[in-house]
Amino acid sequence: MRNLAVIIAGLFLGAVGCKSAEKAVSYTPENIVPTENSLVWKISGNGLKKPSYLYGTIHMIPKSQFELPGTVRESLDRVKRVAFEIDMKDMTNIMSQFSLIGKSFMAGGKTLKDLLNEEDYALVKAKMAEKGLPSGMFERMKPMFLSTMLSTDEMGGPTDNSGTTSVEMELYRMSKSRRLESAGLETAAYQMSVFDSIPYTLQAKMLVEGLRSVESDTTDSDPLADMVQMYQNQDIAAMQAMISAEGGMGPYEDFLLKNRNMNWIPVMRKMMANSPTLFAVGAGHLGGQYGVIALLRTAGYRVEVATEE
Repeated sequence: MRNLAVIIAGLFLGAVGCKSAEKAVSYTPENIVPTENSLVWKISGNGLKKPSYLYGTIHMIPKSQFELPGTVRESLDRVKRVAFEIDMKDMTNIMSQFSLIGKSFMAGGKTLKDLLNEEDYALVKAKMAEKGLPSGMFERMKPMFLSTMLSTDEMGGPTDNSGTTSVEMELYRMSKSRRLESAGLETAAYQMSVFDSIPYTLQAKMLVEGLRSVESDTTDSDPLADMVQMYQNQDIAAMQAMISAEGGMGPYEDFLLKNRNMNWIPVMRKMMANSPTLFAVGAGHLGGQYGVIALLRTAGYRVEVATEE
């Protein structure tokens, strides 16, 4: 449970290819799920005239440890579009951000005080006060959204100018300098609505447990450091397993991971058929039976580790 905020904050890409389209590719059942450690994958076959690419990102990483793989840099010279989970063009637009504020609030007039006992409510209120946020600002916010806000601040996220960077933002800057089209696999409004699939009471419980685990943690374990280490090892299977095991999410894992991955495949199919695309999504979405790689292979695409040329 203690890593959930990191995951959600972490849950809140060859040659030009042949001239003729390639046929669909069939994988044996034991080869559908990827076993290689890699963050960058080449997508071809199944009617594509030119390959597209898939890059597993991490939403927060220390600046000193960020390095864009050479295969990603090469892919940027071969694609016409970069597609993120959410179009970064919208995420950097102030008007788009303002339109999402209302979606961060709980429905039905629910407040955090309705969901927590006195002791737990006092803990959250004190924590928000430490961040300079008055109770009127956070009282109606979805608890999972608050978890994301707090974890980002606690772990040196975007509010810490000296600590971390966003892989997506770095990639977006590079794509803009190349005048590449920007796109999204889903909307920010949809991502916010995913929070509504998890009962507010469970969200509130996770929020409190996350705060208490940080206060009582006497080990040297650092959730962000653990995630970054897996990322640097390019261990997409471990990252996917960490998400699946985190906090006993049970059926709610489908809303946060599986369903979203499945929704992305037809969107990716359409984009790839239109023009070669680099897809940049959280690395935790790549591995496993219902990861993007396995789903693309099941759909008839050849998905293999990208290599520098």
